[in-house]
Amino acid sequence: MDSYQKLCGLIDKYCEENGAVRTVVEPVWMFRSTGPTLKVPTIYKPCLCLIISGAKEVTLGDELYRYEPGQLLAASVDLPLVGHVTLAAEDAPYRSLSLDLNAKILGELVANMDIRIGTDGESTRGLFVEKTTESLIDSVLRVVELLDRPDDVPVMLPLLMREVHYRLLCTGKGAMIAGLAIGGSNMQRISAALQLIKDNFDKPLKVEELANRANMSPSSFHHHFKRVTAMSPLQYQKRLRLTTARQIMLAEMKDAASAAYAVGYESASQFSREYARMFGAPPMRDVMAILGQGGASQSADMAPH
Repeated sequence: MDSYQKLCGLIDKYCEENGAVRTVVEPVWMFRSTGPTLKVPTIYKPCLCLIISGAKEVTLGDELYRYEPGQLLAASVDLPLVGHVTLAAEDAPYRSLSLDLNAKILGELVANMDIRIGTDGESTRGLFVEKTTESLIDSVLRVVELLDRPDDVPVMLPLLMREVHYRLLCTGKGAMIAGLAIGGSNMQRISAALQLIKDNFDKPLKVEELANRANMSPSSFHHHFKRVTAMSPLQYQKRLRLTTARQIMLAEMKDAASAAYAVGYESASQFSREYARMFGAPPMRDVMAILGQGGASQSADMAPH
């Protein structure tokens, strides 16, 4: 039995028929679906995503990323994405895994590896799809197999996750992840600005303050921010607000006006207009459509995978 077959068996064992679960091995999320899903917005944190069976599409701004078994998708910074399962059936489910990435582990590894990050003036997109490797899949399998050996988790998980990070850095685009761990790199500075937006997304955005946090001029900050995220700071904040509002309405069953004010909108009508432009329908109609198509499993798609 190869690693993909073993991972399929573990996902079937520990994940619901349709839905996402954060496993007791904390860095690991699992997702399973027996059919295509709606397009669902998600805030991806730095993570490694692997499809074990089926296929998926995600969009970042106007960019479309497709991936399937044999490929990985990795995010090096927090990004608002919209994703949906495109290939799944009752007899051939979609199965995937997501593992949180740790900047401290990356930094320790990069310090002892010969990785070419690029010149100081370069910035790269914070999301990429790359061909995976057998050694990476095998290392992920060893992490997931800890679900069958919970007593081993305290000792073995740190060692095995270190190997996963190392194997990811060794892939063809490993340098794009390594940038997150290099002190003073553009990726790390933009990541600090993204954290400031996330911590204050319901407040008015001051680009000068973000540029200061990134230790850049406003014009340089705007350029590098768009290179990493594929959008402007204002667009990023708007997507963050709208995505969070959608999650509030789904998880807490709040009305559109309450969700709008919770994420920083002063006008419920402006919120409804911008929501409809992003999601294709007014807030409550969109939420009811999700709930009508199996709300628990669709809203669970908000976990990265």
